[in-house]
Amino acid sequence: MQAGALGPVTWTKSTYSNATGNCVEFAALPGGRIAVRNSRDPLGPALIYTRDEIAAFVAGARDGDFDSVLE
Repeated sequence: MQAGALGPVTWTKSTYSNATGNCVEFAALPGGRIAVRNSRDPLGPALIYTRDEIAAFVAGARDGDFDSVLE
């Protein structure tokens, strides 16, 4: 789905984002789903996840499960 087609939602990006916009943004959608988009392409594609899927990702990120992709 295109992010621009989601209507008026509030996008949030991490404070760890840098000045060149290399980050992802999240938006809560009606019905409890969560959209994710590339901040450099605000009208481009958005991936839609359930709250449980995002909660699992955030928990894994907190625990360091994905640190190996940055090595």
